Amino acid sequence: MSTTKHNNIEQRYFDLPTVASAGGWVSRTTSAFHKVCDFMGKPHREQIASLRSRVTLACEDVGWSIPHTGKDRTAYVIGLFGSGRWYVTQMISQNIGRRAKYVRYKIRFHPSPTSLIYTGHATIKHVSRGQQPPAVTSCILEAVRSGFADLIFIYRHPLDSLLTNWICWRTYIRGNRMVPGISLIYKKREDLCADLEQNFVEFKSFAEGRADFFATLPGPRFLSFEEFVEETELYLQAATLALRLEDFSVDPMKEFSKIADVMSVDLELSRLNLTSPTTTPYSYLEVKEKVSPFRHFIRRLGDDTKRRIESIGYGTSA
Repeated sequence: MSTTKHNNIEQRYFDLPTVASAGGWVSRTTSAFHKVCDFMGKPHREQIASLRSRVTLACEDVGWSIPHTGKDRTAYVIGLFGSGRWYVTQMISQNIGRRAKYVRYKIRFHPSPTSLIYTGHATIKHVSRGQQPPAVTSCILEAVRSGFADLIFIYRHPLDSLLTNWICWRTYIRGNRMVPGISLIYKKREDLCADLEQNFVEFKSFAEGRADFFATLPGPRFLSFEEFVEETELYLQAATLALRLEDFSVDPMKEFSKIADVMSVDLELSRLNLTSPTTTPYSYLEVKEKVSPFRHFIRRLGDDTKRRIESIGYGTSA
């Protein structure tokens, strides 16, 4: 049996189910063959660019060639699952100027300043499936405290994240595919509400962080809702800049300007291509009104969890 390890949802960086050795070998061989065919089918100029990019990334990984220009500091764009980090990373890649070429969809620690922009999932206290462990995050936080790195933390209402994460993980477990948002599964909110009510026992198992929800997959479980909220509070205490996804829906220019300020980037306003998130803010409220078990779940949240939700600027009713 073999297990393939990954680091984040969007690039399939999470623990895949075990597969038979023979089947795994065939799959890997077929995949490699397809990659070779794709590469050989590209124009010569694209082949050279692809090879140069891979060599650059390999050199960065072993520390041979780390880009650093002027007074740049390493930037870490981090969010827990279902927080909106992917949207913010896209906005950075499209609008940050020259540093966009240094965006990396992974997390690496460097003991000195760089021009790199790392983006991914990580936790501060609790070990979690699909997220970099606290040991890695502690190095990043030390770099931030030392003044040669910045941590940009993206978050949204935890109850919205909870619904998104439940749908994403159950879709992966059932169909071996990940989806970036609820809208790709449910065209109408009523369909989500009906599914949640019908499968509330499963949802509650996920929200409580019970291992049986991930029984068919190797590796650790995902964060419980209580742990998720605690991690969010810890990040707000440690981040250089914390941004709410909901605020991007109101004024994406204002929120993105905060990122540019932290990175010391002069924006060319006429060339910016900023869009609002496609996610509906506070969508949990509609679900709460239509699904009574979900409403009772919110009412029965522990006092510490409710306090933390309030401390990060939200409530359980709005």
